[in-house]
Amino acid sequence: MLTGGDTATLEAAESGGETHKHLILSRFSSDEFVLLVDDIDGNSEDVANQIERLGRQLIDAVGRLSVQDALPISASIGITLFQETVAQVDVVLQQADMALQQAKAAGGNTLRFFNADMQTSVLERASLEADLYQALERDELRLFYQRQVNEQGVTTGVEALLRWQHPERGMVSPGLFIPLAENNGLIVPIGRWVLEKAARQLALWTQNAAYSTLTISVNVSSVQFQQSEFVSDVEKILHRTEAPPGRLVLEVTESLLMHDPARVRLTMLQLREHGVRFALDDFGTGYSSLSYLKRLPLDELKIDQSFVRELLADKADAAIVETTILLASSLGLKVVAEGVEEAEQLAWLKAHGCGLYQGFLFGRPAPIEVAFDGDTTHA
Repeated sequence: MLTGGDTATLEAAESGGETHKHLILSRFSSDEFVLLVDDIDGNSEDVANQIERLGRQLIDAVGRLSVQDALPISASIGITLFQETVAQVDVVLQQADMALQQAKAAGGNTLRFFNADMQTSVLERASLEADLYQALERDELRLFYQRQVNEQGVTTGVEALLRWQHPERGMVSPGLFIPLAENNGLIVPIGRWVLEKAARQLALWTQNAAYSTLTISVNVSSVQFQQSEFVSDVEKILHRTEAPPGRLVLEVTESLLMHDPARVRLTMLQLREHGVRFALDDFGTGYSSLSYLKRLPLDELKIDQSFVRELLADKADAAIVETTILLASSLGLKVVAEGVEEAEQLAWLKAHGCGLYQGFLFGRPAPIEVAFDGDTTHA
């Protein structure tokens, strides 16, 4: 069975069904169609190959429906293979739909097969998402901190990194739960919690001269940043905690800058009026125009660790890092190299004018008391 969706519209199926010798095509919803293919000979691999060829032909046929100078038309197809004697209709349709969603997630205009691994992945994701809804209420979220140091090895600040300590799963990777939170909107209350926690830590540090000049960098999701109440949320948190705004650095990504740049700039300027600082995170991995760097109130560029990791072995990465350092210097921005793990990397960065560093060479992300060697001045 194949189920197709996206922007495809198969006019031939408007009547609700069309039967051929081995094909049954039926309209399933406004832009989704189900194609049942039966009586196919061969082993499972041969059958899969035949169905894939058919799916590719359908995608190509839909693509040819595009009219010159009009919006392109495309199709996404999800496929599941089953034996009639053991299949339940609702299960088969569910499997085909899972495969369809995978095809759409891959960018569309393609096809995907359902398999057991896909089903397991979907169920695991649903279970994790259900637990994530309870994480804040159950006080399972943690903030870890990673040091940022200057050329003299002096700590100038930290980056706050979100962690989830699940009671049964253990420490859940941010790469798993943060995309979930962004998709279901939980990133907004979670992001608000992170900002509050970091601000309280900054307020505590103002009471100790040894820590009063340190900054805390906080990653801000594009979903959170685009909320209409984001500016007021930050203002209220700073007022409530009495944290020094000039010690708070909000890290944004290049992908955020590409989404409604005029609005992004206005939001940044409003927060800048309160003294909040901004860093452009993972610089070089996105597609933002360099003109954004000139127009936006940025204070720092952070070189992505993927470039730092290979700069000693890859001339292209070394050139990117060197160019970024020169660009930041010409714009009056600080530059922070992430992912510094080796003394040789540090020496190269120093020699090329990079003055701030972050990475395992200086310490792994850890709870505040561990990151600062047992100091109890923490939130």
